Order: sequence, then C-alpha cells, then structure tokens
Amino acid sequence: MPVIEVGPAAEVLASRLQESGREVSVWSVRSLQELARLDRALYAAIADVPTPTLDEPIRLLSNSANYSSIWLLAAGALAIVGGRTGRRAAVAGVVAIGITSAVVNQGVKRLYPRARPDRAAEEVPVQRYVRMPDSTSFPSGHSASGFAFATAVGAYAPVLGAPLRFMAAAVAYSRVHTGVHYPGDAVIGSLIGASIGGLVAAFARRRFP
Repeated sequence: MPVIEVGPAAEVLASRLQESGREVSVWSVRSLQELARLDRALYAAIADVPTPTLDEPIRLLSNSANYSSIWLLAAGALAIVGGRTGRRAAVAGVVAIGITSAVVNQGVKRLYPRARPDRAAEEVPVQRYVRMPDSTSFPSGHSASGFAFATAVGAYAPVLGAPLRFMAAAVAYSRVHTGVHYPGDAVIGSLIGASIGGLVAAFARRRFP
C-alpha cells in the first residue's frame, strides 16, 4: 500500500472518505481539511519557537521512550516495590503496551499510511533531532504506549495515575517537538492508548479482583 504524501491525520481521513466513494457531506470534508491546516500550523509554530534550554531534555525524554523502555523500567520498579497490587498493576501496564503496539503498528498505521513530517522544510532546529522512524506517521506509537501504560497502572494504583499521565503527555509532546510527528498524530495516539489501557485494566480487575 503506498504511503499517502500528506501531513495531518484529518487530511488523510478526508482523502480516504473521498476515495471510498461514500456519501460524505461537504461540511465534513471541509471540517477535516480545516483541522488538517490547523494541525500543520501547530507543527510549524512549535518548530518556530526557540527553546534552546529545553531542546536537549525533551530530546532525551523522547529517546527514553523508544521501545517503551521508560515504561518497562517503571513496571519493573513497581513490581519490585509495590507489593501484590504493584505487581498486578505492572502486568496490566505491560499487557496494555503490548496490545496497543499491535493495534497501532499492525492495524491503524497500515490502514492510514502517511509520510512523516518534513523537518527540514519546516525548519525544525537540528539540535532537537532524534532518529526519524522508518514507520509511517499516523498515529504516534510513543504516545499510544505511554497513555496505555499510564491508564492501566493508574486504575490499580490511583496515586500513580496523575504523574504517569503527565509523563505520557510529556513524551507525546516530545514527539512533536523533535519533529517526527504532527500534533494530531500524538493526540490520536494518546486517545487510542488511553482507551486500550482502560479496557485492559477493566478486564484485569474483573478477572483478578
């Protein structure tokens, strides 16, 4: 399946709706196109704001979430020091990451393939750069995994829910700041991850009360 050479998620959806031959209203298509322009504008605005003090910490945070490393380390620590509840929360979080990764990488990315943003064209500062992934852009897998883990763990350990979600949001933003995703990619990825994390936690709590 060829990669769709457009940026934001809304534009991809509008394009797919038109290609499918389905009856869609002019208002729907125009709304999606306007969201697409907004998405691109937000990406360009973030790239345009100088943040030399924050660039390195954000870049390091983005890299720390590669292969869900930061979340797997958190799960390990929780399993060691959190007792029985901590172990169950850690397992739920890891399972949520696994399911989310499969849904995003083998499902959504294949249904809506799209090229990554052009960092050079948008003049994203080079000091922000992380490795540009080989996968397509929509949605953000880092954002999805982070919110899946935070939501699943937070259901077992509510005291950890807020800080984990804050960290997941920071990781999601870092993917835009470093230029490898549009904001819409991060938002949709976060919603997918939170939804799957909530479902995994609900099933786990019912199965192992």
